[in-house]
Amino acid sequence: MSKEVVAEAVVSEPAEVAGGLGGHGHHNGSLVPMAIGAIGVVFGDIGTSPLYAMRDTFAGHHRLPLDQLHLFGIISLMFWSMMIIVTVKYVSVIMRADNKGEGGSLALLALINQNSPGKRWSSGIILLGVFATALFYGDSMITPAVSVLGAIEGVAVYKPELTHLVVPMVVGILVFLFMIQSRGTAKVARLFGPVMLAYFAVIATLGLLSVAQSPEVIWALSPHHAAQMFLADPFRGFLAMGSAVLAVTGAEALYADMGHFGRNPIRVSWLAIVLPALVCNYLGQAALLSRNPAALESPFYFLAPDWFQWPLLIIASMAAVIASQAVITGAFSVTQQAIQLGFIPRMSIKYTSVNAGQIYIPVINTALMVAVILLVLMFQKSSNLTAAYGIAVTGAMAIDNVLLAVVLFTMWKWKPWFSVPLLVLFFALDAAYLAANFTKIPDGGWVPLAMGLIIFTFLTTWSRGRQLMRQSMTEGTIPMEVFSKSAHSSATRVPGTAIFMASSSKGVPSALLHNIKHNKVLHERVVILTVAIQDVPFVDPGERCTMKDLGQGFWRLTLRFGFLEETDVPAALTAANMCGGPFEMMKTSFFLSRQTLIASSKPGMAIWREKLFAWMLRNAASAMEFFRLPTNRVVELGSQVEI
Repeated sequence: MSKEVVAEAVVSEPAEVAGGLGGHGHHNGSLVPMAIGAIGVVFGDIGTSPLYAMRDTFAGHHRLPLDQLHLFGIISLMFWSMMIIVTVKYVSVIMRADNKGEGGSLALLALINQNSPGKRWSSGIILLGVFATALFYGDSMITPAVSVLGAIEGVAVYKPELTHLVVPMVVGILVFLFMIQSRGTAKVARLFGPVMLAYFAVIATLGLLSVAQSPEVIWALSPHHAAQMFLADPFRGFLAMGSAVLAVTGAEALYADMGHFGRNPIRVSWLAIVLPALVCNYLGQAALLSRNPAALESPFYFLAPDWFQWPLLIIASMAAVIASQAVITGAFSVTQQAIQLGFIPRMSIKYTSVNAGQIYIPVINTALMVAVILLVLMFQKSSNLTAAYGIAVTGAMAIDNVLLAVVLFTMWKWKPWFSVPLLVLFFALDAAYLAANFTKIPDGGWVPLAMGLIIFTFLTTWSRGRQLMRQSMTEGTIPMEVFSKSAHSSATRVPGTAIFMASSSKGVPSALLHNIKHNKVLHERVVILTVAIQDVPFVDPGERCTMKDLGQGFWRLTLRFGFLEETDVPAALTAANMCGGPFEMMKTSFFLSRQTLIASSKPGMAIWREKLFAWMLRNAASAMEFFRLPTNRVVELGSQVEI
């Protein structure tokens, strides 16, 4: 799946995944600071689940009786789901499948494609990986809305007369959050770890204080309680899984953010801090509900004594904002990966720090802000939004199972007697959760599915359109060796260097043909440059450049970048002393091709998708900006292409 990209083409990488605030692939710090940093970035989503998970399981769209059978059954289900899905599946197994330290669906997809070239099933795997990415975007829209709503609703719990202010406050917080993205999050991110550490300490303490009053609730951790609930009340138990899955939303973030912190800090912070804190809080909520069923209005907030209610509201609100920040940053990272791997058009990417992991994409930020605010205004309450929450997460986790199966059998060569039972367990649990969430489609579950399908259509249309466009552009191209000999004798040579960007490493770029046709001149040094995005996060500096002398002052140069790297062409050229000497930007001209697509009846893509692709092509960011080319050294030449 190595994509070769041109100035007129497109490319530039998360997620997954989903995103972080640390440097991509750089995690050489000591374990404790890295673990604290991971708490602040990785666990915001799953960490804020206690705000609404228990409440919506018993008071949501598919209500359960608030008795010991169902209370203990749900706690058991949540606990063992966290153990199997998060601890075993993600922390112990999937996090071993890294692409040079990077995780996430797209990184795993690139790794699989790199190690399984030419396989018949590879196209299907690619589509699954792309759909998982599309679902992530749906999740990244819902997470800020449900997290901040769930936290601010504490105002209505403590002061019912202020209920009408909840939605305006949430919208205000979200607008502020999205408005500050362009300033970067480096300084704010330093506070994330300590704040989330304080949050987990608080919710664990409140949970333990409640458990101390009803210690018998500890027995709910036994798996037989979940089994008893399903045997005694199978239908309602199945429906309850649609809400119980909220306890593991955000599990995929552990894998997606692995490149920012490393697997060991994430494992340590999960096992030593986050998991115990969540278990204590869920047990505390169950103990509270067993004593006072009226607390079901908000068991999370009613855990706090009167004097600590407003401090808890502030801490929970900060945690919700942090969870939102992490998923927004994750959307930026996943978009960068998808651009680099050829699934999304070029977009303007702003680097907010010398740290390559901290980026800002204005188009994505605006689109997310609009979508999140619309969701808040449309659903009004977190209990309504949680109906939409879960399908995207469980769908992505189910797809991760398929990708994991490919890794286990084709790359790691695990023994079937060990891998098959493990996969059966993962598939069975994820399939049950996914099926339970499908029952929420009429109540709002259609939202992430619709978002996912729309985004999937955009991603696949762009990828297929670029493929067809490259094929059209390479049809009947003249071999560069033949062109260089004829052009040398028929055109006037002028001083300087001309770099012609080319999507293919073969043939003559259309910009070069148009230039010689209209201007009838050639520079002394003519370089045909192809930017190739590799299936690895980073490319070793020694492998960055390769060149070929075509004679007569013509050179073919290839620059290679990883899918997490900034495609800074001038910097790479300045560092490369080749093609007849060093490159001086003030004596170098860059020639780009800008294609205008003409929809046709040629086979390959439906007319409506061709028109969609043409619209995306027209609105793609300037190749000049994307490749960081000097604005006063660029010449663009247009051409028309039929696909």
